[in-house]
Amino acid sequence: MKRLISLIMLVLVACLPLQAGAGSSAAGNSVLPVAEVATFANRVQQDLAARGASVAIVARVGRDPSMLPDGIRYTHVGFWVYSRITRADGSTGMGYRVYNLYQKQGNLTRSELVQDSPADFFAGAQVLDAGVIIPDPRLQRKLLEVIASPTYAALHNPTYSVLANPGSSQFQNCTEHTLDVLMAAIYDTRDPRRIKANIAAYFEPQNVRLNGLQRLFAPAASQALTTADHGSQVKTATFGSIARFMRANDLASQVYRVTPDRVVGFAG
Repeated sequence: MKRLISLIMLVLVACLPLQAGAGSSAAGNSVLPVAEVATFANRVQQDLAARGASVAIVARVGRDPSMLPDGIRYTHVGFWVYSRITRADGSTGMGYRVYNLYQKQGNLTRSELVQDSPADFFAGAQVLDAGVIIPDPRLQRKLLEVIASPTYAALHNPTYSVLANPGSSQFQNCTEHTLDVLMAAIYDTRDPRRIKANIAAYFEPQNVRLNGLQRLFAPAASQALTTADHGSQVKTATFGSIARFMRANDLASQVYRVTPDRVVGFAG
């Protein structure tokens, strides 16, 4: 039952904004001290800018890692896009906008696409630890084209499951939407059937171990914690599985972790 409790806790934080109705995590609602969150968010975006990243896949830790299922470190993933931004004082400059899929506060079985800031992105973090994938330059250009096109929104399925099967179109979570957009860019398609066929052929999702009792009671624990789109094994897209896919296919320039005091390679 400990693992079931962990999964219930995961559903409360995965792809979930803190500010009701806003689809973003307001600085005033930060779990950690606001100043620490802001400093860390700036550290991550300054690191990305120094590496010349036009777009990156970034993940956050929304729960104590000891509470997460085995093999899962991060609970939310989004695209960080280098853009012209408007600051709080009305001035403009260059920085990163974060493209997210978030669960809706009033209905955790539904999701929406939201843009917010790096500080908003980390406001829900329990630990200041970011996973970062910088795609290779050619893929960055293709991702920017997809994100700026109607395809980005067209690939959104608002029917949410925290354990969504990336090979199925029945449900979707933030990481699966990221994967769908990634596949659209790689294969120059907006056809969901082709995207899912390529995921089934080339992508290995993260196995999530659930015993029969946990599978039986998961839908009762939360409507967003269903395994209805899975067979005998439960597998879902994670930051780690996307990183492994991109490394294996030479699609990533860099994969690493950022903490408040160091930048290290990602070994997941």
